[in-house]
Amino acid sequence: MSDKPLTDVSFSSFDLHPDLLAGLESAGFLRCTPIQALTLPHALQGRDIAGQAQTGTGKTLAFLVATIDRLLKRPALANRNEADPRAVMIAPTRELAMQIHKDALKIAAPLGLRINLVYGGVDYDKQRDALRAGSDIIIATPGRLIDYYKQKVFGLQAVEVVVLDEADRMFDLGFIKDIRYVLRRMPPSGERQSLMFSATLSYRVLELAYEHMHEPQKLVVEAESITAARVRQLVYFPSTEEKLPLLLNLLERIDPHRTMLFVNTKAAAERVSRRLERHGHSVATLSGDVPQRKRQSLLAKFQRGEIGILVATDVAARGLHVPAVSHVINYDLPQDAEDYVHRVGRTARLGAEGDAISFACDLYAMSLPDIEAYIEQKIPVAPITPELLVPPPPRPRRADAPVAADADAEDAEDAADAGAGSATGGRRRRRREPGARDAGPRGGRGRNARSGAAATPDAGAGAADPASAAPAHAAAEAAPPAADSGEGAAPRRRRRRRRRSGNGGGATGASPAGDAPPTAS
Repeated sequence: MSDKPLTDVSFSSFDLHPDLLAGLESAGFLRCTPIQALTLPHALQGRDIAGQAQTGTGKTLAFLVATIDRLLKRPALANRNEADPRAVMIAPTRELAMQIHKDALKIAAPLGLRINLVYGGVDYDKQRDALRAGSDIIIATPGRLIDYYKQKVFGLQAVEVVVLDEADRMFDLGFIKDIRYVLRRMPPSGERQSLMFSATLSYRVLELAYEHMHEPQKLVVEAESITAARVRQLVYFPSTEEKLPLLLNLLERIDPHRTMLFVNTKAAAERVSRRLERHGHSVATLSGDVPQRKRQSLLAKFQRGEIGILVATDVAARGLHVPAVSHVINYDLPQDAEDYVHRVGRTARLGAEGDAISFACDLYAMSLPDIEAYIEQKIPVAPITPELLVPPPPRPRRADAPVAADADAEDAEDAADAGAGSATGGRRRRRREPGARDAGPRGGRGRNARSGAAATPDAGAGAADPASAAPAHAAAEAAPPAADSGEGAAPRRRRRRRRRSGNGGGATGASPAGDAPPTAS
């Protein structure tokens, strides 16, 4: 494939519906990308397509143009009810479904087609009411689509076009049974058009295509590399505990005005986000447990540039078209080679340039050979110099930035980064630290040492030096009342006075507070 994002093939060279062509031109779409130029001649004739091309090359517009052109030129089926859709587009994630809906509205809204977006997490009743009012195109995730279908909100017997976007991701997320359920309730494969597009088409995806599609044509845009040609890729080999200081130093050098940082777990996403916030970066976290409304708000802020770094799990690795993403950082190297392609595909979209930086630490470095074999290229290795491992000073904090946690929290997070073994050692140390309560006699100075009383080491060890014991007794009596409050406080004070009188504490000039009569607690 050429480095040029567009070909010399124009949309006007196809026999498109005049209203659709006008909508494309008004939206600024004049020439085709390679995947569009390759698939549209076949798709516009009603043939089934299994298309593969690099992420960010215009696959979404390819199946939108083919679907909308068919709906505008052909009448609906005779057995169609008002609420039944004529086309169904299924995406594996909510973010991808919303992106398809956004692109569809650009070219189809003025054409009179009713397009409904259906996904989980928000607006259950509102979405159901919109479906009952009728749809020409439903863009949905599998779970919510089946939910409404089983409630008989709409039927699938009049579907003319079905689109599966990122079908390989359907397998990864366990949606294939749901997809088969939906396809078997549509007209037979010979009576509908089926379009399947993805950046990767594995054997299991092709098996699904040949099972539920009618003589599909596999169309692949050949590329010099599976990842985008304009992505500059680098890999560092840090240890687990070196990743955070390395990340902070790299961010100081690259000016992360719009950066996506990927991790493998939600816990890692939260830990890295907190550390970046404490160093003055504008950060948002996107993971599976973020509520849908908040997720949409964070994505909108990131797209507007109000958030500089988006820390995400693979839930955001596909389907997000954010303009001008400058850097993709794999803080955790993905365990699946296909996920690496989709992560890196968030930058250098439609001919732009971008950088992809990966950390191959001791936990995930074993994935690197599979990734390099899959993308058919060796990722250049960048050296780690000593200055990259010295944490930089925090940036000036914005007025609306969250308050940083204390230094102990940072040390605890560093220990967590070192792995489960380090965490176990940390727990053992924490159990030993409160041992000051065993340093002195029962019921006396040990308790005050736990509550912050200023006892000297000799006094805590039970030394016989009265000069050092007296200040310790005075400090013990002046300790915060929390240590001597509650049931049994008065007997403890009486025992302490008896011990002091036995050790000669009264003759060494103990503070008057030590001779005061006990007060009621």
